[in-house]
Amino acid sequence: MPSSSILHEAEQLKRVSQRLELTAEEHPTVTDAILTICGTIRSTATLLEVLVATRLGGPPA
Repeated sequence: MPSSSILHEAEQLKRVSQRLELTAEEHPTVTDAILTICGTIRSTATLLEVLVATRLGGPPA
């Protein structure tokens, strides 16, 4: 089902964001920029979840 593949990708984006946050802690000179990118990635993941919920009828049962 298309919704499950989209939700899987949204979950992957959240994981990428988490890994980048850990990386940001190791590189103080670019921490702010990386954290900004992390926020954008999380927002994109959330938008994908909303898209599934509103346009594709929600997650599969």
